[in-house]
Amino acid sequence: MDKYIKGHYQRSIYQNSNGYHVGLFKVSDTNDEKLAEYINRTITFTGYFHELNEMDTYLFYGKLVHHEKYGEQFQTENYERCKPEEKDAIVEFLTSGLFKGIGEKKAKSIVDVLGKDTLKIILEHPDNLILIPGITKANIDTLHNKLKEYEASYETILYLGNLGFSTKDSMLIYNFYKEKTKDTIEEDIYQLIQDIHDLTFKKVDQIALKRKISPNALIRIKAAILYIMNEVSNTYGHSYYYQEEIFSLLPRVLQVTITTEEYQQALEELIKDIKVEKKEDRYYLKEMYDAETLIVKRFRLLSSNKDRTEKNLDGKIKELESFYGITYNEDQKEAIEKSILKDFLIITGGPGTGKTTIMKAMTELYRQVHKLSYEKLQEKIALLAPTGRAAKRMSEATLLKASTIHRFLKWQKETNKFQVNEYNKSKVECIIIDEASMIDTYLMANLLKGISVNCKIIMVGDDHQLPSVGPGQILHDLIQSQKLEVVELKKLYRQGKDSNILTLAYQIRNGKIDPKIFNQEEDLTFISCPQQEVIPNIMEIARTYKDTSYKDFQILAPMYKTNVGIDEINQNIQKIFNEKDESKKEHRIGEVLFRELDKVIQLTNMPDENIYNGDIGIIDKIITSPKKEIHINFDNNIVKYTPSNFNNFRLAYAISIHKSQGSEFDIVILPLVKTYHKMLYRKLVYTAVTRSKKKLYLVGDIQALEMAVANTDADIRRTTIKDFLVFGIK
Repeated sequence: MDKYIKGHYQRSIYQNSNGYHVGLFKVSDTNDEKLAEYINRTITFTGYFHELNEMDTYLFYGKLVHHEKYGEQFQTENYERCKPEEKDAIVEFLTSGLFKGIGEKKAKSIVDVLGKDTLKIILEHPDNLILIPGITKANIDTLHNKLKEYEASYETILYLGNLGFSTKDSMLIYNFYKEKTKDTIEEDIYQLIQDIHDLTFKKVDQIALKRKISPNALIRIKAAILYIMNEVSNTYGHSYYYQEEIFSLLPRVLQVTITTEEYQQALEELIKDIKVEKKEDRYYLKEMYDAETLIVKRFRLLSSNKDRTEKNLDGKIKELESFYGITYNEDQKEAIEKSILKDFLIITGGPGTGKTTIMKAMTELYRQVHKLSYEKLQEKIALLAPTGRAAKRMSEATLLKASTIHRFLKWQKETNKFQVNEYNKSKVECIIIDEASMIDTYLMANLLKGISVNCKIIMVGDDHQLPSVGPGQILHDLIQSQKLEVVELKKLYRQGKDSNILTLAYQIRNGKIDPKIFNQEEDLTFISCPQQEVIPNIMEIARTYKDTSYKDFQILAPMYKTNVGIDEINQNIQKIFNEKDESKKEHRIGEVLFRELDKVIQLTNMPDENIYNGDIGIIDKIITSPKKEIHINFDNNIVKYTPSNFNNFRLAYAISIHKSQGSEFDIVILPLVKTYHKMLYRKLVYTAVTRSKKKLYLVGDIQALEMAVANTDADIRRTTIKDFLVFGIK
C-alpha cells in the first residue's frame, strides 16, 4: 500500500516555475507508523504540484526521506485533493477568496439550500442558484467559472497521469500549456519534446504509440528526424547533416520502414515550420544554424571595430614586468597590448607558452587603462571558463573572481535555461574566456546573447586539445578561418629536466613521435609491457607516490570499461592508496565499494553546494545508520550525500581524459593499449600528455601511442563557422 499523509497545506518555503514546491504540511492522518508521530504536527514536504491552497484537504502519497541539510521531509510522488464534503467545509471553501463576491452569509445560504451536493450542482446545474435569496447572476457566473477552471486543472493532471506521464512530467506539461494541454496533445503530442526540456523522444513516442498513433504518422517521422539530428550533434559534434544520413537512421529509431516520399514530405514540413534550415545540400537544426550565424556576426562586428588608441602601452607593460618580476617575450607583449587595443582577440598556444601567465598582466593593464578600482574592475570584467577547476586556476593566476560560464549566465537546472540572456543582459564590458577549446556552439551563442554587442571578448586556449563535449569546434574554426585577430604564443618556458613532456606534446601535435625521447630524463618514462601487465605496472608506480597529495597524482585513461579501463584501475589502485582498515567505514554502491578517505570525482553540477562536474575530493565520513550518508570534502567544502544522489560521484584514482580538461597534475600516469582503439586519437592523447606538469609515465604498447597520433579522423567535425567567416553567410 502506498504511504500517504492527509491534512492541510500550511505555507510555501520555496517554489519554482515548474511547480516544484518545498513547504509545510499539517498532518491529520497517515497510514504509516513512522509518520504517525507527525499527526497534528507540521512536516516539511517536497514535490511537484499544480496548485496548493490552505482551505483544501490533501492526500500526499510518497515517502519519508532525510535531507542532508534540512532533516526529515515527506517526498511527494503523487497527490490528490479531497473535495469538501461536510457543510461547514463547503462554506469555508466558498469563502476562501477563490470566489470573489461570496461572503459567509451568501455561502451559508447556498449550502443551506443545496446541501452536500453544492459543488456538484454549481458545476452541472448553475442556474439552480438563481432560486437562492441574495445571489446575483454575477455571483453565479463567478462560482461556476472559477470552480470549472479549478476542476479542469486537476482533471488535466489526472489525464496526463493516465496517459503514462509521471507526476513531475505532468506538472511540467500542465504548467507550460495550462488549459491548452489536451488540445496540444491531441493535435501533436511530439510538440512536447520541442517545448519541454526534460521530455525525450523515446518517452513521448512510447506514450504516442500506446495511444494508437500510426507508426508512419507524419508527426512521428518529423519528431524522429529532429531527434536524430540532435543525437548526431551530441554524439559526433556536427552542426549539419546530409539528407541521406538522416534517412538511413530513421528505421532504427522508428522501428518501421518509411518511403522516401514520406521522409521528403516530413523534411519539407520541418523547413516550412522553421525547425530545420536547408543550405545547399546541408540540413541544420534551426537552433544550430542561428547559433553559428550569431557567433560569426558578433565576432565579425567586434573585429571590425576601430582599435582603441592608448599612449605608452610599452611603458605600462615594462612597469608590470618590474612589478611582477617577470620578462614577457615579444608574443606575450603583443597579446597583452592587443588585449587592450582590440575588441576581439584570440590568444592561443601549446602548453608551457605562458597563456595563464599573461592573464594577470591583461587584467591589471585593463584596470590601469580604464582607471578602475579593483572593486570596479570586478564589475566591468568577467573571467570565465567552461569548468569549475579552470575557473579556479584563472582566479589563482589573476587574484580576481572567476566563474564557470554556466554560473555567470545563471543557468537553471530545472528548465535548462539561462537567466542572463538577450532579455536580461549582463553589464560587463569585457570577458576573458580560458580553455576556450572546450566551449560548444550552443554555449557560446548563449553567452553572446547574455552580453552587450559592444562587450570586448578575449578567448584563450589551445585548439589542439580535445574539442567541446557538445557540438561544434568554436576555437578551431575561428583560428583556421584566418579572418580574426589571433596571437600565437610559441616560446616554451619549461626547460631542463621537465621539458621532455612538452617536447612529446609538440611531437604528438605535429603527428610524429621520436621514440628516443622516452626514458632520457626523469620527467618522461615509457614502460613497455603487454596488456596483462599494464595494471600491475601502474600499481608499482603508484606505490612510489602513496604519500603524495591526491591533488598532485592522477591516472588518466580513455575508457571506463575493458580489463584496463578506468573502473578496473580504480579498484586496484584503491588497495594501494586507501587499503582496507577497520577504522574506516565502507559502503557499497552498485559494484563499487567506497571507503572513508577514498578519492572521488563529482559527475554533475550541484551549484547550491558550490561543486561542479569534474571537481575532485576525498570521502570525509560514511554514515550507515540510522540514515545512510556520505560526506565528501572538496577543498574544505564538506558536501553531504544521501542515497538519492550517491550516483553523483565515483572513484577518482583514475579518471577519464575528458574529465581532466582544465586541470593540471604534477604526476600523471597514462595507460596505452590497443584495446582502447575506439578512443585512440591524436587530440585525446595530446590532452592527456599536457595535463602533466612534472612527471609523466606512459604504460603499455608504443604502437598504441603511434596509432593514436596517426588517427585524426575522430577530430573531424562538420561545422560551418569557418566557411561563414571566409565566404560569408549565404
